[in-house]
Order: sequence, then structure tokens, then C-alpha cells
Amino acid sequence: MFGQIPNLTNASILFVLDLSSNNFSGPLPLLHSNASTVNFSNNTFSGSISQLLCYKTKESKQTEVLKLRFNSLAEELPDCWMNWPSLLVMDLGNNKFTGSLPTSFGTLMMLESLRLRKNYFFGTIPAALKNCTELRVLDVSGNELVGIIPSWIGERFSSRMIILNLRSNKFHGFLPLELCHLTSLQILDLADNNLFGVIPRCVKNISAMVTTGFPASNGVGYDTDYNTDGITEDTLVVTKGETVEYTTILNLVRSIDLSKNNFSGEIPIEVTNLVALQSLNLSHNSFTGKIPTNFGVMKSLESVDFSSNQLFGEIPQSISSLTFLSHLNLSNNNLIGKIPLSTQLQSFDPSCFMGNELCGSPLLKNCTSPTLDHENGRSGNNGEGHEVYWFYVSMTLGFVVGFWSLIGPLIVNRRWRYMYRRFLDRLGDIIGSVVRKCF
Repeated sequence: MFGQIPNLTNASILFVLDLSSNNFSGPLPLLHSNASTVNFSNNTFSGSISQLLCYKTKESKQTEVLKLRFNSLAEELPDCWMNWPSLLVMDLGNNKFTGSLPTSFGTLMMLESLRLRKNYFFGTIPAALKNCTELRVLDVSGNELVGIIPSWIGERFSSRMIILNLRSNKFHGFLPLELCHLTSLQILDLADNNLFGVIPRCVKNISAMVTTGFPASNGVGYDTDYNTDGITEDTLVVTKGETVEYTTILNLVRSIDLSKNNFSGEIPIEVTNLVALQSLNLSHNSFTGKIPTNFGVMKSLESVDFSSNQLFGEIPQSISSLTFLSHLNLSNNNLIGKIPLSTQLQSFDPSCFMGNELCGSPLLKNCTSPTLDHENGRSGNNGEGHEVYWFYVSMTLGFVVGFWSLIGPLIVNRRWRYMYRRFLDRLGDIIGSVVRKCF
């Protein structure tokens, strides 16, 4: 359907209005304050949102769900959110909104899901948002937000938050230790920012990523007054090199993405405590050290990306026990040695291991060929190290014997020294006469 929607201010018994995924255009219509669920997503609405939000500012709206994502709405968000105290779910993603986030967000005491992804918001995350203590989902990815990640996110939402997505902004600074207090966190996406420092060891305290065997359910949802089946949460997760949308099985997803930042230091062994984790992406950072030897205990892993770091040492043998692993990228590090044998590892594309000193399938480099032993500087294959050792010994011995065979007699025999000096004098005269003739 297409065209414009007329104002619906007189529709007092219209509680659920879902016109999503059509081709409606023009400005957003005015609504009666009784409207509980409003879904205008996936249309071509344009203009400002101010008229809808600030209509009858002294009248409290009963709206619980407001979804306007995937439209062409623009301009700044007005500071009229105090008129929407019942709001549980707000999704304004994929529009053209700009400006800073309004402080009146802090009046949304019931808010559980805030999605503002892919707009043009700038500035910092307002401190007033800490008042939204029921918040479970915060997605501001794909904007131009700056500043440090507020520590109060971990303090205020410690037992509630399940999704924190700050991807593709301009956040900087260290990873706050307080994020470890988010015990219910299932998805942490901080990729493509300017964060630095180390991964805190307290990451093992995120119990939702530690406990396996969690019960299956119909995704993550919210109960509203007029939606008998509730509102089901959905989210986008970058995993296995592509963006995947999860809805009905969102309750089962566990993911950490810290890629494209400036993190450094070693991968802490405490990361291996996250045995429920399914996707781990630490690529394009400056991590050093070795991959933890017990990495294979993370049995739930399906996707691992450590590419473009400075990791060294061998690939731990335990990684071959990751039976669910379907995506692995260790390229462009300083890894050495043989790729462990397993059904999964040998099936990956060779590019997943390029830019290292690795050998064995699926690479063409054969591990049986002579390779330099990085510990003792000798060849470590088939006894050929002794050949290299005796080569240097014999070369040194030959030089010593030859040197003293020539110089020794000159030191001992005075007559030989006299004859050798006369020989050098004559040789000098001959060379000098030749040079004079040439010039």
C-alpha cells in the first residue's frame, strides 16, 4: 500500500496499529494517546518526528511499542519523551536522524529496548539514560557518538542488559571493568571504534556466557497490554564474516565482537571460561602473546576470528576439539608450526592461515621440509641439524688452519720473513710500473 496516512487523533479505541512493510510516505500521522502499539517500520515516511512526539504535550501517551525503523525520517529528536512514560520498546533505527540524544530519554523509566542504529547521532551517551533501570537492549551502532563508554552501563543495568551494541562509532578509551557486572549479557559488540587497552580478566564474570544448557524459548520478548503474543526482540549479529538476524532463537545466541579497535596485550586465559560463547571476534587489533592452550574447552564456539594481530607461537592442539567450529580466521599473525589435524581445520580455506609461518593441510607448505628451528637456530628435521652444525665447525677450523699455515712460518723463520718482504717489494714495483704505463 502507498500514499499518506491521515491523522488518527479521533481513533480512541485503536490500540494496535501495524502498517509496517508497505510504501506509505509523507509525514507521520498524529495518533490518539490510547494507541498502545505503533509500527510504521519499512516504509518511506519522511520529515520530522516532532509533530508525532510533541502533540498535546500535557497529555500522557499510553504507547508501549514505537517502531519507526527503515524510513527516511530526519532532523533532531525533540525533547518531548517525558510524554511517553509507558514506552517499553523504541526502535528508530535506519533513518536519517541527527543531533545529540535528548536528555528526556531519562524519563522513560519503563523502557526495556532502545534501538537507534544507523542514523547520524553525535555527542555522548547522555547520563540521564542511567535512570532507565529496566533497559535490556541498547543498540546505538552505526552513528557518530564519541567519548568513553560510560561505566554506569555496567553498574545500572548489571542484572538486566542482554544486548549492548556500540559498533561503528567513535568511542575511545579503556574497556570499563564495570561491564563485567553485566551478568545477563548475551551479545557484546564494540567493534570499529577507537578503544584500546586490554581485555579485563573479570570477563569471566559474565555468567550468561559461562553457563551452558540454558532453556530454549521463543526468543526474547516483552509483554504488552494489547499484544497477546507479546513483542519479540530481534537483532543483527556479525558472525562468520556476515551479518545475521536473530529473532526466535535470540535467547540462544552468545557473541563478543571487539574487532577493529586498538586493543593490545595477551588474550587472557579467563576468556576460555566463556564456554557458552558461540562467536568471538578479536580481529584487527594489536593482541600479542599466544592463543591460550586450553582454548578447546570453549566447546560452543562456531566462529573465531583472530586475524590481523600480533599473536605468536603455535596453534594450540586443543582447538581441534571444537566440533561446532565452522568459521576460523587466524591470518596475518606471527604463528608458527603445524596446523593441528581435525575434520574442521583441514576443511577451511587456506587464506584463513595465510600471513603466518604455518605448515600442513590445508596449506601447500609441507611440514616435512627442512625448517628453521626458532629456538636453537638449527634445522629440526631428520638429523639435518647436525650437518648444518658441522658445516660451520669445519669452515671455522679450515680458516684457522689456513691462516696459521701461512702466517706461522713467517713468525718463526727469520729468513722466510726477509724473502716474503722482498717478494712484496717486487710485486709493488711491478704493479706501480703497470699503473704508470696505463696513465
